[in-house]
Amino acid sequence: MSDLHTLGRWPRDRALATPDRVAVDDRGVTLTYRALDARATALAARLLDAGYVAGDRIATVTGNSSDQVVLFFACAKAGLVLAPLSWRLSPHELAAQLDQADPALVLVEEECGTLADAALERLPLPPSRTALGPHGVEARVPAPTRRTSLAEPSAGARGRVVRDDDPLLLVFTSGTGGASRGALLTHANCFWNNLSLSRTVELTSTDVVLSVLPQFHVGGWNIQPLLAWWTGATVVLERTFEPERVLRLVADRRVTTMMGVPTNYLLLAEHPGFAAADLSSLRHAVVGGAPMPEPLLRAWHRRGVALTQGYGLTEAGPNVLCLPDDVARDRVGSAGVPYPHVEVAVADPVTGEHLVGTATGELLVRGPSVFAGYFREPEATAASFAGGWLRTGDLVERDADGYYRVVDRLKDVFITGGENVTPAEVEAALRRHPAVADAAVVGVPDERWGEVGHAFVVPRGGLLTDAEDLAAFCRRELAGYKVPRHFDLVPDLPRSSLNKVVRSALHVRPAKEAR
Repeated sequence: MSDLHTLGRWPRDRALATPDRVAVDDRGVTLTYRALDARATALAARLLDAGYVAGDRIATVTGNSSDQVVLFFACAKAGLVLAPLSWRLSPHELAAQLDQADPALVLVEEECGTLADAALERLPLPPSRTALGPHGVEARVPAPTRRTSLAEPSAGARGRVVRDDDPLLLVFTSGTGGASRGALLTHANCFWNNLSLSRTVELTSTDVVLSVLPQFHVGGWNIQPLLAWWTGATVVLERTFEPERVLRLVADRRVTTMMGVPTNYLLLAEHPGFAAADLSSLRHAVVGGAPMPEPLLRAWHRRGVALTQGYGLTEAGPNVLCLPDDVARDRVGSAGVPYPHVEVAVADPVTGEHLVGTATGELLVRGPSVFAGYFREPEATAASFAGGWLRTGDLVERDADGYYRVVDRLKDVFITGGENVTPAEVEAALRRHPAVADAAVVGVPDERWGEVGHAFVVPRGGLLTDAEDLAAFCRRELAGYKVPRHFDLVPDLPRSSLNKVVRSALHVRPAKEAR
């Protein structure tokens, strides 16, 4: 049997076990498991009747919504691939992703219509486009120029049994290290990712999950929401992150768990209403994207909320490492240990040799949740693997107890005078300066040293600083070769939709040099 791990059966199973339990709370409009399965089943049938076949991509341009949840499970039932695209992109960027995904149909929410139309106009042969919602489905239009490769429809594919290795999600990477790529996750990838998550971050049918991550990110599906729909919990969908509204929702909806990045939890902790907010139902929260700073960790612990920290990447499904709450206090800055069903290794960045014991090198990942590859990019897919292991591109340290700490992106590490410098370490030092609100560091060419650091610093309001002051502070905090040679004071830093700094978007301008 090759359909044991397909996700189309999940709403069907829950509709039998807990039919009247609320599956989705979308801004106060609820959808029960019975209704979710009925709508998804009907939509899957309409898609198949309209001519869509296994492997077709159905793209969306929409905010988080119950309609998109219905579409996800309809795709799962019909063997189609959901490609949720970001509404935060420019028309040029969205057009590039549409060209890569080559969808058979684009479903667009009304408020995203102008963006979607501007992007589709840039394509020489745009796909069918219709509104997202519980309405009709556009008939599939044959596309003679559609290229064939992985996940392409094949003769006789219509109506066949959906298989574990069929692609289900086409998610574009954040692009923090360059151009984004479409990562294909199969049914089996999602199944194993959620099974491993359930062994660390347990959910039951009585849980209420607050989902604030956008659904065009893998975390908007595979970090809690899909596990919630597997176990029969309720997911409260939010379209944007507003601290005051989130605090109110936790109290009003009796939210028991949620997931966010450290910035989300910082904004909540800094809100004037945080100290008095009713968090009595919130027993647990998941943190990803970056390590949780110790003061912020303590702020949430004082409110009685347990925190599980983690590390992952789209290509791994995304969950790789986790740090449960019971050890988080003693291992601040650590990303933890591998999730169940996930194997990791540390490799020498130059030789590729696997290192044992205490080690520093590139993190490698292996397991059933690792993606099927980049869509229509066989060379990039091959380059992302080494001996069957996924190369993360992240530099990590493994301690004697087997805990991992993420140091930086390997490609961001620069060499000055023969010494390696990790930008994250320099950025952390700069943020300790009282007049610095944020900072990012990149390596730039230098005739004498090969490369030197260039710091982009966001000053804290009301406090003054300059290049000389920042350099002097860094010299007290860091080895001399790590101190940036150039400083640029900027109003903000370019960030991805998960609030990660996009170093590739930092443009080096003539800047002050401090020696």
